[in-house]
Amino acid sequence: MLGLAMVNEDYLLLLFIIPLLVIPLLVFSSSRKAALLRRAADKNLLKYLNADPSPSKRFTKWVLMIFALALIITGLARPRWNASIKPVQNRGRDVVVLLDISRSMLAEDLKPNRLERAKLAIKDLIEKIKGDRVGLVAFAGDAEVKCPLTQDYGFLRLTLDEISPKTSKRGGTNLGDAIRMASEEVFDQSGKDFKDIILITDGGDLESSLPVKAAAAAGEKGIRIIAAGLGDKQQGARIPIYDKGTGEKKFLEYNGNQVWTKLQDETLRKTALASSKGKYIPVETGTFNLGEIYEGIIASSRKRQLERSERIEYEEKFQIFLLGAFAFLSLETVISDKRRKKL
Repeated sequence: MLGLAMVNEDYLLLLFIIPLLVIPLLVFSSSRKAALLRRAADKNLLKYLNADPSPSKRFTKWVLMIFALALIITGLARPRWNASIKPVQNRGRDVVVLLDISRSMLAEDLKPNRLERAKLAIKDLIEKIKGDRVGLVAFAGDAEVKCPLTQDYGFLRLTLDEISPKTSKRGGTNLGDAIRMASEEVFDQSGKDFKDIILITDGGDLESSLPVKAAAAAGEKGIRIIAAGLGDKQQGARIPIYDKGTGEKKFLEYNGNQVWTKLQDETLRKTALASSKGKYIPVETGTFNLGEIYEGIIASSRKRQLERSERIEYEEKFQIFLLGAFAFLSLETVISDKRRKKL
């Protein structure tokens, strides 16, 4: 059985219950039954009733039951073999997530804060994506490619977990540089369309005209920007900081005054609409499911042929084990453990 694999290999741990539980129970029940019979009738009557079991037949029935149970457990683990390599022609889009990791994203007008809520939304997105290549760019005062375009969604999740404002070398929020980096360095330059940027931010920028210009340049390359604006746009929220020694919670101050950060949705709206068929989603302090947004906007859009890949396929063989278990159980039921009467 070259290339044997188990889909649910954890089920094989149940095999340990056979020597630890099943066999002791069989021995106990047999001895218990014999004791009860001896108490119910005398020895001569038991022989007359032919109630005394045959040890060899009883052992045979036990073996059949144990083999049947072992085969059922193995079948539950879904054994597979006869592996073959199948070529897969992938179709999809290229999606780059731009995630704002500036300190303003630590504001707690979304729970637990804007940044963590954005990361949860990206994980919702990853759950829904099928076949598309996804990349991740984190930005604050500068931008950095954290994950190039990939179909390895597990790696993307791991990368996402490690991101925080501390990973940025420069404070502030520079949307323009992030959009330029995605359109020029992350996306390939072949062809138009089939490319989306998902921008998640509270909208601040050092110069509000730069992201609009960058979005318009991206739009000329067929790149669509879907911008999600996070944060309270009326009152705003303070930025918490924690004392390294005591863990005491304070709030960021500038020139003796606490800093309040608001959603700059006007800049975001203009940025999204400057791209090719862009969309602006005013999340503000509400809830949003990026997976649903992906399915409603991106998943239904045109896809292109991506690079070919290979997939290993196995033949399911659990049926053999279940049929074997059924055969053993059937045989066990037709075998009587009573001794043959002597004529």
